[in-house]
Amino acid sequence: MRIEIIHETEYTYDSAVFLEPHYFRFKPRQTPYVELSSFNLEVSPEPMGISEQIDGESNTVHFSWYEGMHNKLRINATSILVTKPYNPFNFLLSPSTFNTIPFEYSTNLKKLLQPSLEKITIGEALIRYGDLIADSAKGNTLSFLIDLTQQIHRDFKLEIRDIGEPYLPDETFRLKQASCRDLAWMQIQLLRHFGMAARFVSGYFYVDVEKPKYELHGWTEVFLPGAGWIGYDPSNGIRTSNMYFPICSSASYQNTMPVSGSVRGGATSILTTQLEINVV
Repeated sequence: MRIEIIHETEYTYDSAVFLEPHYFRFKPRQTPYVELSSFNLEVSPEPMGISEQIDGESNTVHFSWYEGMHNKLRINATSILVTKPYNPFNFLLSPSTFNTIPFEYSTNLKKLLQPSLEKITIGEALIRYGDLIADSAKGNTLSFLIDLTQQIHRDFKLEIRDIGEPYLPDETFRLKQASCRDLAWMQIQLLRHFGMAARFVSGYFYVDVEKPKYELHGWTEVFLPGAGWIGYDPSNGIRTSNMYFPICSSASYQNTMPVSGSVRGGATSILTTQLEINVV
């Protein structure tokens, strides 16, 4: 399947500002089951310079810098992706001890995964929620992961929240209503509680429905020896497939924001976005 993604982002300022250097994260990652056929990034005002770079977590970013005063910043990213057949079960957890939780990574692997193992404090109610699901899965790693993902989907109402950082996990658990990034961040912290390396992923998700409304999506990846990084989407209660197109992943959600940077000046801004995903 050939997929076209058009992602437009615009910041409008009520008075002219000086644009400090900005990072853009819009280029989808090529994976074994998704080929990036083409990518085009248009930025207005035209930067003095822009460079494509690989960040500290192997994500592609575009770093840009500017001159002069401006009332708008517009970013238009267009991607063409080609999906390939994908078998989500084509792996074998190895050593076999990783088939049950909690488990312990090797010393060398733990060093590499350390940022994705760092915990924040979560409350007893959320821990009990995870424990009950783990007990029901009889400690089986893969059963626990899909059961947890499906249970979050059943128990929480999904809402669209365009701006703002994810809620703290305990707040998400209390509200039982959250955005995709809130649910992913809560799931990540719960997985880390069980000793599993988990990270936040930002990207696109194509669904074949009439009149879809697309937003930038967030989900979870967990590292399983013998399988690598495997995606789970608590917003939809499923394992990720070749219809998920990751842009970037990080131990911290802050490093997956599509636009990061600052402006010099006292203006307020209005953010507008538009995302189209089409089969072409």
